[in-house]
Amino acid sequence: MQHRPLGRSGLSTAPIVFGGNVFGWTADEATSFALLDAFVADGFNCIDTADSYSRWVEGHQGGESETVIGKWLKRRGRRDDVLIATKVGNDMGQGKCLKRDYILRSAEQSLQRLQTDYIDLYQQHFDDDETPVEETMEAFATLVRQGKVRALGASNITPARLKDSLAASAKHGWPRYETLQPLYNLMDRAGFEKDYAPVCAEQGIGVIPYFSLAAGFLTGKYRTEADLDKSPRGRRGVYKYLDARGHRVLAALDRVAGGLGATPAQVALAWLLARPTVTAPIASATSVAQWHELTRATTLRLDAEAMRLLDEASA
Repeated sequence: MQHRPLGRSGLSTAPIVFGGNVFGWTADEATSFALLDAFVADGFNCIDTADSYSRWVEGHQGGESETVIGKWLKRRGRRDDVLIATKVGNDMGQGKCLKRDYILRSAEQSLQRLQTDYIDLYQQHFDDDETPVEETMEAFATLVRQGKVRALGASNITPARLKDSLAASAKHGWPRYETLQPLYNLMDRAGFEKDYAPVCAEQGIGVIPYFSLAAGFLTGKYRTEADLDKSPRGRRGVYKYLDARGHRVLAALDRVAGGLGATPAQVALAWLLARPTVTAPIASATSVAQWHELTRATTLRLDAEAMRLLDEASA
């Protein structure tokens, strides 16, 4: 399987990154272990998580996903086979924070939960515009210098703050953000394509989009209001896509998928993989069968007519 570079970090990922937000939430520990075993057996290597996963669940405090991954790493002994990408900065009870001491403390906590000595890709999860970018980037540089982090990434950051962060790293000789994790899929295009894609292309920044399937909408599972109750994610993140444009996109996905003998989810991921700035979309599964279905997207080739149909429907 051909890997793709994560910016200029020297690290590379298989074409799909596994979204670990499901671990300890919609996938229990046993299911999570089975998913991770299948993921590695299929030749994939990059797992995305965050310290705050899954704090949104009643009774959870955050760190549940990292804890499951850490247990799997210890039990399977597969640390060298995978890249662990985790995040810092989301609300863990103190609000969104990217101050130096908070980053250093949070990294230690993530390392303990993950039961590892280093994080391959440490990402800013949500920006903290009350903290100067210099303070944040210096903290990240400290972790790289200590050998606790190999590369850095950003997510949910404004275009201006991204550029300022890159400039601060260049000025001080610190490690820079090598990846961006944006909201980007067939339903959420405008923001990334207008404000971020040019910067990523110019700077050689790897792009690993989250919500690649629009919280499950692009699987075709949710087509009516009643469908929103099919899973915990339905009313939480899908309802906003149930409009005329959403139905146009689903119709285009159905048409392309039918011609290829594929599923809408596979086509939606293949569309992202064909975008020039995208490195690897993040996708989640809650069963091994579902995971195997998603992986076919990496071998699906969309011709010019398929791309045109999808681009026009989602414009």
